[in-house]
Amino acid sequence: MPTESESPDRGPFRVYTPASLGDAIRHYRTEAGLTQAELAERAGLHRSYLSELESGKETEQLKRILWVLRQLGVRMTLDKADW
Repeated sequence: MPTESESPDRGPFRVYTPASLGDAIRHYRTEAGLTQAELAERAGLHRSYLSELESGKETEQLKRILWVLRQLGVRMTLDKADW
């Protein structure tokens, strides 16, 4: 039986920490059948940066975004887009 993170029907990801964003990125990347290298190339990123995001590293950009959201009392929710 697949775990929650392996389920193709995984619901929205609530993003409130670097780790929760990393889990979401990894889930949707693997669901799309992409390697880190493939996604990084498509997104114009270094694979090592994508790896850091997936592992939950708090980059300076992410730290700032999460801080702004905290000040507003909101969080991001990531869900599969239909576009």
